[in-house]
Amino acid sequence: MSDDALQLGTITPQGSGHQGRITRDFDHPPAKVWSMLTESALMAQWLSAGTIEQRLGGKVRIDFVDSGIVIDSEVTAFAAGALIEYSWSSGNEPQRPLRWALTPSASGTHLALTVGVPAGEDAAKACAGFEGHLEMLAAALEGVPIKFPFETYMKARTGYKAMLGG
Repeated sequence: MSDDALQLGTITPQGSGHQGRITRDFDHPPAKVWSMLTESALMAQWLSAGTIEQRLGGKVRIDFVDSGIVIDSEVTAFAAGALIEYSWSSGNEPQRPLRWALTPSASGTHLALTVGVPAGEDAAKACAGFEGHLEMLAAALEGVPIKFPFETYMKARTGYKAMLGG
């Protein structure tokens, strides 16, 4: 990926922490993108193994086997095919809400992801990680899943650090 192709989202103060906002446009219908976000077999192609009960209060479990990180959360906002929110946290950890919102567009689907990052945590790292996963999502939508794009992650992290004055 060239530097010119890397289009970062934004990071703004939110309470005592930060909120990242990353958007993407996909040439695929919302139903296909929604399936990638919520169906276990498809999530594994771009995020990790996991399950999401598609309903308000539904259980969310995402298992990053290689790192030992397991997310156990619940759905806190839900509109079938258009919106799902859950925390990127487990147990007594601080809440790190992820809000995935889909809207139809002329070319397919507009995705807006908001990432809540608690005070004292690295917002640049969190947002850069999702930049990498969204690149993986784009590839999976095209039927050519890729491994985590570490170079994209590093460029994005540098860019987000600069936004934060670091």
